[in-house]
Amino acid sequence: MQINDVLRQDLMIMDLHATTKEEVINEMIQRLAEKQVINDVDTFKTGIMTRESQTSTGLGNGIAMPHSKNKAVKDAAVLFAKSSKGVDYDALDGEPVELFFMIAAPEGGNNVHLEVLASLSRKLVDEDVVSQLKHVSTPEEVQALFAENEEEVAVREETSASDSKDKPFVVAVTACPTGIAHTYMAEDALKKKAAQMGVEIRVETNGTDGAKNKLTKEEISRAAGVIVAADKKVDMARFDGKPVLQRPVSEGINKSEELISRAVSGNAPIFSSDGASVSEDSHDGDNASIGQTIYKDVMNGISHMLPFVVGGGILLAISFLFEAQLGSDSVLFTSLNTIGGSAFQFLIPILAGYIAFSIADRPGLLPGMAGGLLAVQSDAGFLGGLVAGFVAGYVMLGIKKLLRNVPKTFEGLKSILLYPVLGLLAVGLLMFFLIGPFFAVINNAMLGFLENLGTGNAVLLGAVLGGMMAVDMGGPVNKAAYAFSIGIFTDTGNGSLMAAVMVGGMIPPLAIAISTVLFKSKYTDLEKSSGLSNFVLGASFITEGAIPFAAADPLRVIGSSVLGAAIGGGLTQLWNVSIPAPHGGLFVIGIGENRLMFVAALLIGSIITATLLGFWKPKVDQSDVTVQASELA
Repeated sequence: MQINDVLRQDLMIMDLHATTKEEVINEMIQRLAEKQVINDVDTFKTGIMTRESQTSTGLGNGIAMPHSKNKAVKDAAVLFAKSSKGVDYDALDGEPVELFFMIAAPEGGNNVHLEVLASLSRKLVDEDVVSQLKHVSTPEEVQALFAENEEEVAVREETSASDSKDKPFVVAVTACPTGIAHTYMAEDALKKKAAQMGVEIRVETNGTDGAKNKLTKEEISRAAGVIVAADKKVDMARFDGKPVLQRPVSEGINKSEELISRAVSGNAPIFSSDGASVSEDSHDGDNASIGQTIYKDVMNGISHMLPFVVGGGILLAISFLFEAQLGSDSVLFTSLNTIGGSAFQFLIPILAGYIAFSIADRPGLLPGMAGGLLAVQSDAGFLGGLVAGFVAGYVMLGIKKLLRNVPKTFEGLKSILLYPVLGLLAVGLLMFFLIGPFFAVINNAMLGFLENLGTGNAVLLGAVLGGMMAVDMGGPVNKAAYAFSIGIFTDTGNGSLMAAVMVGGMIPPLAIAISTVLFKSKYTDLEKSSGLSNFVLGASFITEGAIPFAAADPLRVIGSSVLGAAIGGGLTQLWNVSIPAPHGGLFVIGIGENRLMFVAALLIGSIITATLLGFWKPKVDQSDVTVQASELA
């Protein structure tokens, strides 16, 4: 298979009409949909926007490569598009983007497709190719340019054993979440720059089809330094004792010379396989702010806790349905309730354990989980467990530094004896005598306050939590509201605040779906077809279905959604609605209290948001739609 087999002429857009990042993405996705490359616009766009939320695919030098590998793609394809004026695409160098390559890869795509896409990505590191692309005017010229040198040029410097001794040697690993573009661009950029600098380099790629060119023990041992240019987790234990630079994959593309220079000189933190970086105080490297570090640690705990929340919560919800129909003595009720409840007993220990794991790696897991369990036993609750995770993580970092210089004879005892015993002892004593009792007082006071809230204050709290669910639709603000409600639910079994956050999270996608039906003139055909799927996503409490619309029109969509979600969340408290399940949306309201009022709050908030959004949005310029439709015919 050749590059031009996926870089199809019929997909190319040689003069983009779009003037913003969101419009560019929409215009390219519309072309893919019209040419039947994808069969589900909403699913594909969600994949594209999710990738953009991680790091911008605007690579610099006037190039952007938005890409997604998901089930909406029928056949692997690359859409080339060109903007004559350039578009502000949040590129890494801050410059406008003129050349766009939207990569659509099918889930489970075969290795031939992936190798071709990787080859295409590598060619875009070549400045000559990029310069020529900026001057092409027809699809034929684009394909001719790539056909000139279809065979991939090997960048690795061929040297004899004697020559290798005279050259500095470094190793690198490149990886991005999707693994079909940036991974290989970073590989090629590092190889080319190393060749120019007279440095020998070996690069391992962690692409979508797994690790290729895996580094050997001998190569790692011989290397002066290691570069890990990755936006996802890679195998790090093998670099124990080596100077390691951990950077985003984009820096492998755009800062290859700096990374290679630092790796050659050994100017990098010494990596320890137990998770400690002995040349740095921060566990997250020298680029992360305190806020980013804390957020990463908390999200690590919450992401590992969520399967227990959802699995246990749904089984509890089903058990309550059986209780209502068959009574509390039913085997179906008691068995499912026990199973679901057992999962809930792990929530706070898992949260605390994986916060500590994020901070101190594996040595933090035991003291973190034990600290979380002690928080439960001392009535310190969710808040105490949160603190236990951070205490355990940083206590373990301190212990690892204290034991840094133990004799080599005892090195093997650190992970199997010294870390577990000292970590558990230190965290256990702190939780037992200080942190547990202190946060038990705070937790009980908070719960007492919530239980004695007057109607007005309860409505206000419900409105705040509901509105937070719509602020960033799955981001940190959304997760904070959800985690707070889960904590109250775990400590008290009271599902009133769960009702508020569930309504708040369901309203944005449902409101968008309603708005696309009621205000058809305000949406393109692409948006209308995408909007329909939000009925299902909203009903299932999947707020992320609204993200593509929010990305395209953030002020109107987020502003309208926050207002409707806050009203809906407040109404659940006014009407004493309670949902004793942490997830499920409309599929679990059968177990709720005042469930008709839950539906009423949901509908009122959704209609308010849909109506406000419909009146606020401008009408679609039908002339532009006609032009685009004629181009796609």
